[in-house]
Amino acid sequence: MPLHTPTPTRFFAVIPCAGFGSRAGTTVPKQYQVIAGLPMVAHTLKAFSGVTRMAHGVLVLAPEDARMAAVLAAHPQPLFSVVHTGGDTRAESVLAGLRELAKLGANATDWVLVHDAARCLVTPAQINALMDACQDDAVGGLLAHKLADTLKAEAGGRVAHTVDRTDKWLAQTPQMFRVGVLLRALAQADAVMTDEASAMEAMGLKPKLVPGGAQNFKVTYPEDFALADAILNSRQ
Repeated sequence: MPLHTPTPTRFFAVIPCAGFGSRAGTTVPKQYQVIAGLPMVAHTLKAFSGVTRMAHGVLVLAPEDARMAAVLAAHPQPLFSVVHTGGDTRAESVLAGLRELAKLGANATDWVLVHDAARCLVTPAQINALMDACQDDAVGGLLAHKLADTLKAEAGGRVAHTVDRTDKWLAQTPQMFRVGVLLRALAQADAVMTDEASAMEAMGLKPKLVPGGAQNFKVTYPEDFALADAILNSRQ
């Protein structure tokens, strides 16, 4: 009989969903805007629920959020539990989600995938691809898209110079790291950091880039809603 039985790899998810999305031009927080017949966040949660290896997920809401209960009642997502402990920054909300996972029994060595609620076009196949690529990695990694367009630096509304795009990627989500390391990274991160990979980089670590896709964009501006709607309807 073996003296030690390896602990199975477990995967968790944290979806920060405490913002309003002021650039979206919507009258409700953009995660509740209806796209292809469902609130945007419902599409996001459904993608994660389609990943059979996912052990559990935490949806992190603003303390005053009173809309999500009705959304989940109409579109149940048993994979996810909800906490109303979202903060003013992404890092604060993700930290709240990680702490909730720890309360629920997640270990420091378990993997957590952090995903933008507004990236409602992500697919179970993309999530699984990230898990496959990073589950044996020492650091973890993120979905990203190789930059295809010519990149310009700006000064005073005019082109300052053209930036070499050879090694440039657009960071996407999910971003997948060990629970314990990400907790430490975010606890000491600068408040202006906009993703988890940046916090890991600040610790001297180098996350792995895993090809995502052009459709895994973050719905941000008014014109993005029509594009997301068309893509989701085409999949149906």
